[in-house]
Amino acid sequence: WMQYADVSEAGFSPEALDRARRFFENRDGAAFLAVSHGAVVAAWGDVDRRFPAHSMRKSVLSALYGVFGDEIDLGLTLEQLGIDDLAPLTDQEKQARVVDLLASRSGVYHPAAAEPREMSSSRPARGSHPPGTHWWYNNWDFNVAGTIFRQRTGRDIFEAFAERIAEPLGMQDYHPIDGWYDHEPGKSLHPAYSLRISTRDLARLGLLYARGGTWQGTQVISPSWISDSTKAHSEIDLGEEYGTGYGFMWWVDGERGFSARGYGGHVLAVYPDRDLVLVVRADTDHDQSLSNRAIDRLFERVSQPAGATVR
Repeated sequence: WMQYADVSEAGFSPEALDRARRFFENRDGAAFLAVSHGAVVAAWGDVDRRFPAHSMRKSVLSALYGVFGDEIDLGLTLEQLGIDDLAPLTDQEKQARVVDLLASRSGVYHPAAAEPREMSSSRPARGSHPPGTHWWYNNWDFNVAGTIFRQRTGRDIFEAFAERIAEPLGMQDYHPIDGWYDHEPGKSLHPAYSLRISTRDLARLGLLYARGGTWQGTQVISPSWISDSTKAHSEIDLGEEYGTGYGFMWWVDGERGFSARGYGGHVLAVYPDRDLVLVVRADTDHDQSLSNRAIDRLFERVSQPAGATVR
């Protein structure tokens, strides 16, 4: 990574960044990285440590769907793909398409691996919504999207990420052994795909998306996939911190940008119009966390331009 010697040259306020750093440290932040126009504006904490990605894993898989798009027909149904589960799918559920899974609109409401209690307790009734008609944040959809990726490409998720994204982008810390499959045989046939990844490696993924899928002159992901996966396919209202829409496993904040988000305060935020990437991590290995409100305030403080009144 290149780094600014004087952050004001990138339009940032040194005073605001200093206050933001103290705000971050006082709330037990574990790592933070701000990248503007491809160079580091701020790097705090253990940016090279591989923290759990939690639900950011879903945006990682979305990126792989962009890389292997020619091998996965998003219009195929679960019936056509031979997908089933411990509790057999109904005829209606089998009509859910791959694109419905990516958008979390399958209408299949089954227990899922790595499903938190608040998800299982709020799960809609089976058959309550036809496929493609209703958004509900559904780990079953995300896990089955992983199964379909492996089925259609013949590739392991973590090996594919290493070969087709991590290596071309020059990620410094990621290795395929940083990923694993969470099987919960009593719940579902489809495992979750979990991984650890460092803050500085996530920033490279964010920069790839900010640059329309191009990295140093090479098209790693097609621009059309970047656009399609990070626009709102569902309009939702989960508070200012999450934005107002959901794409293909990315949270969408209107025209401002989009983000990957994980439990406990793990966020990769991308603002293409500003060529800006922000990554924040919490030490969830030791039960520390950052609230969505604290992250939102941190991002506001970091983004204050040079010459602005420091808040």
